[in-house]
Amino acid sequence: MSSPLISLYEDGGQSPWLDNLRRDWIEDGQLADLVRRGVRGVTSNPTIFAKAISGSDRYDEQFAEAVATSSAADAYWDLVVTDIVAACDLLAEVHSSSEGTDGFVSVEVAPALAHDGPGTVAAARALHARIDRPNVMIKVPATIEGLSAIETLVGDGISVNVTLIFSVERYDQVIEAYLRGLEHLAAAGGALAPVAGVASFFISRVDSAIDPLLEAHGAAGAALLGQVAVAQAKAAFALAQRRFGEERFAVLAAQGAQRQRPLWASTSTKNPSYPELLYVDTLIGPGTVNTLPDATLLAFEDHGQVSSSLGRDLDAAIEVLGGVAALGIDLEDVAAQLEREGVASFAASFDQLLAELETKAASR
Repeated sequence: MSSPLISLYEDGGQSPWLDNLRRDWIEDGQLADLVRRGVRGVTSNPTIFAKAISGSDRYDEQFAEAVATSSAADAYWDLVVTDIVAACDLLAEVHSSSEGTDGFVSVEVAPALAHDGPGTVAAARALHARIDRPNVMIKVPATIEGLSAIETLVGDGISVNVTLIFSVERYDQVIEAYLRGLEHLAAAGGALAPVAGVASFFISRVDSAIDPLLEAHGAAGAALLGQVAVAQAKAAFALAQRRFGEERFAVLAAQGAQRQRPLWASTSTKNPSYPELLYVDTLIGPGTVNTLPDATLLAFEDHGQVSSSLGRDLDAAIEVLGGVAALGIDLEDVAAQLEREGVASFAASFDQLLAELETKAASR
């Protein structure tokens, strides 16, 4: 009998990735064990690294060596690159056996670059070259400025994880940037097959932002509580099916191009009254990824249900989104606010950790 995570992939068509990375998990074999149990990729972000580095002494020796000859900021990137390279190597067999569709480890450029397209391109190129692993994905936020960077990087042949997507409209723009990047790469004679992409659609944060607005509309709003995030994800999945089913992508696929897969991020429930697997059991479908925080992953291993839920009830999902609009709630306005908050949150984690590292360096 296969494990639930393996069943999620083999029966549900969805790749489970781990939304966490810590050096002790790498060194003590916990990450390798999770891979054996069915984890097929790893995502990281500045908040994850801030918690890992500030909460463990496993980084102290390398930090002391690095900061002796460089800045605290440069030392931070030494720590990050070491972990990403080690995780890439742990997942190399998954990457190979999946013919380059899975086994990726994602690392994000500095949050301060979220609204700097050229700066993002330069940082992503440097990070990609420094890590030098075929299964690294560079994370780029789906800001307006990030869209041009995504197109350029995919055109370079770099696999990109597009992060902080909060609306179907922005997701459509992300797909366009990916397709244009592949077209540039093809025109330059580059190999399309090694380039993979995921588009990280944030889930629970949408309900956390929308639910209070719904509650202000009495019974009509209450009827939609806890449904908007899943409805948006279903609409996003339908959009991906349509756009990657068109002739434009078929031309690229004939040259080896991979689809950019929808990735469900922020899939732990924030509202304790909702089922803990609300954003997992309801979002299982072929050609998708769910990146799971470790507590959510363990809960799914314990009692998750594998069934192809994502493609069902699309009409009902569209009705939910229509109901939200009928109440005068603008989902694009909410998405813009969530994007600002997401960028600010990652920047705050990054800045706080750098301040802590600078203090530690000064005390040596």
